[in-house]
Amino acid sequence: MKGIDFTKFFKAKKLVKHFPKSHFISISGLGITLLLFSTITPSNETYNNTRQSVALTLEITNSFINTDKSSDRSLTSPSQPIEEHTEIVRPGDSLSTLFQRAGLSDSGLFELMNSNPAAKKLARLYPGQKLQFEIADNRLMKLSHHKDNLNSIDFIRSENGFTEQVNQLKPDIHVAYREATIIDSLFLAGTDAGIEESLIMEIANIFGWDIDFALDIRANDSFRVLYEEKFLNGEKLGNGSILAAEFTNQGKTFQAVRYTDNKGVSNYFTPEGNSMRKAFLRTPVDFARISSHFNLKRRHPILNRIRAHKGTDYAAPTGTPIKAAGDGKVILAGTKGGYGRTVIIQHGQTYRTLYAHMSKYGRGIRSGKRVKQGQIIGYVGSSGLATGPHLHYEFYVNGAVRNPVRVPLPKANSVPRDEMASFKEQTQSIVAKLQAYDQLIQVATNDHSESTSAQ
Repeated sequence: MKGIDFTKFFKAKKLVKHFPKSHFISISGLGITLLLFSTITPSNETYNNTRQSVALTLEITNSFINTDKSSDRSLTSPSQPIEEHTEIVRPGDSLSTLFQRAGLSDSGLFELMNSNPAAKKLARLYPGQKLQFEIADNRLMKLSHHKDNLNSIDFIRSENGFTEQVNQLKPDIHVAYREATIIDSLFLAGTDAGIEESLIMEIANIFGWDIDFALDIRANDSFRVLYEEKFLNGEKLGNGSILAAEFTNQGKTFQAVRYTDNKGVSNYFTPEGNSMRKAFLRTPVDFARISSHFNLKRRHPILNRIRAHKGTDYAAPTGTPIKAAGDGKVILAGTKGGYGRTVIIQHGQTYRTLYAHMSKYGRGIRSGKRVKQGQIIGYVGSSGLATGPHLHYEFYVNGAVRNPVRVPLPKANSVPRDEMASFKEQTQSIVAKLQAYDQLIQVATNDHSESTSAQ
């Protein structure tokens, strides 16, 4: 056995005397802290505070949790009163952050996540959602996750960890009626009539295959709508589905009614059963202004020479979403000369659409990608030869360019013959109710006019 060399020990001891004692205390504390941090901190970042939602991936062993239940006074009957704490999820919040604000440590979070697989449903939180904590003896007794006003899930402490309970409330459905006449714009007319913007957008989407809301709207156009409102305990939660609507544009009236087929799929049709949807959207951007029309003899504003303008330009702010006009396959998603960032979609064998001057492409949009009608394929910009932010939109039929504003659009499928009886039974009463509301309004208006003139 070799002897112990004390020479280095005594040299180190002499060296220690040259340093203040406080320095060694600090160094020792730092070393212990680093050791603990490396022991309990995961090697990968668990929470991303820059995202709107939070994804949690936790691999937890029982070494993090005190499994000795004999030392607990009672798992289900705390000795201290239960305290309630409510947290509203804010942008950048993680589940760990919310637990800390509620006064709970990460060990409480680990216990919840490890004891019930359903707790993984908490892995994605969104701003505005609510978490309600019930705490006693510094332990979580119950956690309620409110996704919205109707749907929540409770995690309740039991002798075997936490059990979950899913809650789903059913709102009261009221049928509402609104009508408006356009003086300046569709949005102003709608909001003046007490219609929320989201409902106005839905009306525009229903009639968007027949009416170009960037070009066709005129003063004295009118619309009326029959729709559902959702209430809970007397408080309005929001709007449900549009049941029926009517839009009069430049003297021509369009009607739409909602029908749910025998597969549970809902769409809008004319009262005769023809689909309101066409194979293509009339305009690929919402409520944009046409800044340049289709013109094969137009003088180019930058090149200053006659150059065919093969499409329609829709002026809109940079970043405005651009939607695919119809189902199809992306055959180009890249830079194309003066068009700048461009997407070209092939729709079957006959039709092709082009979208140019984008600021950027939609998520996942690339050559070979299949897209659905209404899917966001890019965003308005001014790339290429453009004097300002706008969408340049072209429409081709059998390889020949056509005016996208005036080209006849093919129709989508109508109600099948074997469902026409069901369609009539389901929709006739709704259309009749829309007419009845209109008559009541007219009678009330006439009575008011007569009483005013009599005075």
